[in-house]
Formats: sequence, C-alpha cells, structure tokens
Amino acid sequence: MPLTSTRRQAIGLLKAAHPEPGAAVTAGAALLAIITGRSAAGVVAVTLAIAASQFAGGWHNDWLDADRDRTAGRADKPIPAGEVSRRAVGIGAAVASVSTVALGLLSGPLAGAVATTGLLSVLSYNWRLKFTAASVLPYMISFAALPSFVVLGLPGAPWPPWWLVLAGALLGAGAHFANVLSDLDDDARTGVHGLPHRLGARGSTLAASTLLLATTGLLVFGPPGPAAGLGLAGFVVVAGVLSWGNYLQRRSPGSKSAFRAVIASALINVALLLTAGAVV
Repeated sequence: MPLTSTRRQAIGLLKAAHPEPGAAVTAGAALLAIITGRSAAGVVAVTLAIAASQFAGGWHNDWLDADRDRTAGRADKPIPAGEVSRRAVGIGAAVASVSTVALGLLSGPLAGAVATTGLLSVLSYNWRLKFTAASVLPYMISFAALPSFVVLGLPGAPWPPWWLVLAGALLGAGAHFANVLSDLDDDARTGVHGLPHRLGARGSTLAASTLLLATTGLLVFGPPGPAAGLGLAGFVVVAGVLSWGNYLQRRSPGSKSAFRAVIASALINVALLLTAGAVV
C-alpha cells in the first residue's frame, strides 16, 4: 500500500532526527533518572527534555547540511531524497529547541540551565565546530551535561559525582569518533575536517574504543568501595563488544558497526550504574 504524502513526510521528519542514537541517549537518560532516585514525574521530565534536545540536534544538523548532503549524493538522507522538506525540518528544530529549554526547567532552574547548555553545545557542533579540530568538545560538554542535569534535578540540587560527569564526557567523545566513521569520505568531499577526519579511520576507531573502555572503567572503579563482580564482568563485555564492532568496521569501512558498538557499550555502561552503589 503506497504511503500518503502526509505519512511520508512524517516518516521523513522522524528519520531526519537521527532516531537511532537519539533513542539510545534518551533511554540512557531515563534509566539514569530512575537509578538516581528521581520521582516518576521527574523521570518523565528528564525523558521529555532529553528527547526534545535529541530531536533539536538531529533536525538542526540535517537542516544545515541539506545542500552538503545533496552534493555528496546522500540518498539515505530524507531531505535530499525528497521525503521531507527542508523547511519542515527547520521548523521542527526550532520548536524542539524551545521545548528543550522549557522542559529542562521542570527539573529546577540549575538543572534547566545545564540542559540548555547541553543543547547549545549540540547546536554549536552542527555550526560550526564540526568543521574544526575542536569538533569533539561539544560532544564532551553535552554528554557531561546529561548526568549533571539528571542529578541536579533531585531535591536540594546535589552536585553529581566527578566520576559520573567525567564518564559522560568520555562517552560523548567516544561516540563522536565512532559516529563519523561511515561518513569520513563524504564529509571530506564537502569540507568537513573535524578531529576524527584529521586522525583518519584507523585513529578514530582506536580513539573511540579507548574512550569507551575508559568510560566503563570509571563507572566500575570510580564509585567508592571495591568494584562489584558484575561490574568487572561488564568491563570485560564492553571490551568484547568494542573489539567486535571495530573488527566489523575494518572489514566494512562504510558501515556503522563501530558506532553501534558504542551505543551498545553506552547502554551497558548505564546498566553498570545499577551495581555502582550510590550515585549521589
């Protein structure tokens, strides 16, 4: 049955939001909110705010990159493919950005300010830090802001532990290096020369794996007290997942194997928080 124009536009709009990584980040934030003891309303507030920020970042990226994607012949991108209009994606980015700020404030003014900082960092990556050697910084800032936002929304706005914030920053950096692996050639043809492009595929793959393994190490060994047996097992699993993802990436450089390994490792890392003891 052929898709109607409205349904096709809706599907195209969803695809332009980069739903796979967005869903992973949102799920991770929701789990972290539960783990840290946010109320049911607080978990909903966190989930909506982070989801809105993910929509904003994805739509803003595709809106800005529409001409570049056409030049690169990116038929997988919904705007060049004619699945959704650039105007609709731009409007979606604006609405989602405003919604992020409003939803972030539901967790309190300090947490809301951190959520807004994370959003601005994402937007600064899209324009124009991804073209520079500082391309990794927005990822580090935004991913460090996420656990900070969740914890600061607790009663009394407690400061998040250092190891949790640093783990978020390293996770973001690793995700950045893995995310661009399948797009290195297309990006180079259209003038994107971020830090991963300067390191190349081999260097970026190594950086992503090292940063993700360091993230896991912080979550296992950072909390006070001896590391739990389940945490140590998780460390071994993450090492295996990353190694397998990197192997598949080397066999098929245009795939997203390393990036999917990063997503899987990130979700395992969130699960490890369940064994980390007190987060705050």
